[in-house]
Amino acid sequence: MIEIFDTTLRDGTQGEGVNLSVEDKLRIAKRLDDFGINIIEGGWPGSNPRDQEFFQRCKDISFKQAEICAFGSTARWPDKINSDPNLLALLNADTPVITIFGKAWKLHSEKGLGLSQDENIRLIYESVNFLVKAGKRVIFDAEHFFDGFKESPEFALKMLEAAHNGGADTLVLCDTNGGSLPELVKIATSKVYKMFNKKIGIHAHNDSGLAAANTLAAVESGVSHVQGTINGVGERCGNANLGTIIPNLVYKMNQKTVNIIDLEKLTKLTHFVYDLMNLHPNAQAPFVGKSAFAHKGGIHVSAVMKDSQMYEHIDPEKVGNQQRVLVSDLSGQSNIRFKANELNVALNGDKKITKDLVQHIKSLEHKGYQFEGAEASFELMLRERQGTFNPFFEVADSRVNVSYDKSGHNRADAMLKIIVDGEAEQTAADGVGPVDALSNAMKKALVRFFPELEKVKLADYKVRVLNEQDGTSAKVRVLIESSDGNTSWTTVGVSSNIIEASWQALSDSLNYKLVKSSDLSEKTSLVINEIDS
Repeated sequence: MIEIFDTTLRDGTQGEGVNLSVEDKLRIAKRLDDFGINIIEGGWPGSNPRDQEFFQRCKDISFKQAEICAFGSTARWPDKINSDPNLLALLNADTPVITIFGKAWKLHSEKGLGLSQDENIRLIYESVNFLVKAGKRVIFDAEHFFDGFKESPEFALKMLEAAHNGGADTLVLCDTNGGSLPELVKIATSKVYKMFNKKIGIHAHNDSGLAAANTLAAVESGVSHVQGTINGVGERCGNANLGTIIPNLVYKMNQKTVNIIDLEKLTKLTHFVYDLMNLHPNAQAPFVGKSAFAHKGGIHVSAVMKDSQMYEHIDPEKVGNQQRVLVSDLSGQSNIRFKANELNVALNGDKKITKDLVQHIKSLEHKGYQFEGAEASFELMLRERQGTFNPFFEVADSRVNVSYDKSGHNRADAMLKIIVDGEAEQTAADGVGPVDALSNAMKKALVRFFPELEKVKLADYKVRVLNEQDGTSAKVRVLIESSDGNTSWTTVGVSSNIIEASWQALSDSLNYKLVKSSDLSEKTSLVINEIDS
């Protein structure tokens, strides 16, 4: 049985750009508990008021299955164990589990702390024993264990023995520098496992990109306590990523966890943590990334449609993720059929439509369009070929003016003439830039005919120059993300004129909203008719 120990709220917060409030930490702790984590390391109560408050507030929370753990170091003064402020702070945190770290590398012990071997042994033994006598389950993190084992196995093992003799419940082998290889981890872990009749753990860092591999290698060598963070957040290159490790343990190694882990909640959990940390999710993250089960090549899609296991190592739903098919110039007819089915656009097995669409997409992407990032534009194209979509409006005339004053301030205004069902509407609007002005003018002209467009907002705007060597005549690709407060969608435009490219994307955006509104209206009408009948 594998015990899962999460240190997102402690070691994870040491990552660059990570800053969590007490409320953030409490919300994450509750989600980790719900997920099935055994032990949640909440922080270092002796280091800052925020962690002290976290532990104080945890006392009022009834966690369903997780135990809260406080973290700290061995004492600083071996002769004053009973009055060491760090150890007392750990006891005051009032957690059932305490983790303390001590030096297992001779170099670090002698140069970093100025301790002899015997002094370090005494320090570790007395610190652990003090906490054990206070009724705490003590987890000992042997800092730099693998570096220490390489330099002096005898020294490193004696530090573990000191913690063992002091009453530590779990001995954790730490790859603190993250530079060890799986082979060393296996050798050292096997040695420790045979020496000590107690729970052995692993705490790996990712400086060589091997934290997950080292963790799994340690489990193969007898480890039954695994430490890591959600999304692998942590100092330097981060910690072992529990989002990768846990599904590998359960689904690939058939390991059972002490608590039942609800892996179907994994993807949402990882995104929740990203959001609270204000970090952008890694699309390529194994198991949980947006691209983890995304298929682009036509041959791949064709195979996946027949049997998904040809290109998916597990069912994405097992980790709360989903299969995605992308449309691009690498697409085949299988991509088109898959997306059409996904978007509920019936092609009725018309091979000519799909074949023509494949060639049309390849031609457009050669010109600079990108449909894998603009699925709304692709859906409109699909519906147009199917014969169920015609643009709701026509822009008969447009002008955009930009002016600058001596202070460097700019002003933009747009004038439009739009035709809807043969009726013309002329309007003008200003904005902070030409695209904003154009967007405001289009909405202003159309809202009389389509009130639902009032809620549409420009959420994001991206421009990429496609062929920079052409200078000012280079083509640009514009991607626009729009939102109505409930959903969001992305559209694309390409032109050597940035205003023209923006207009294409804006036009698609508004047409897409109207298509979806029409679909919703039709569904509502069907329901009402069914009720009436």
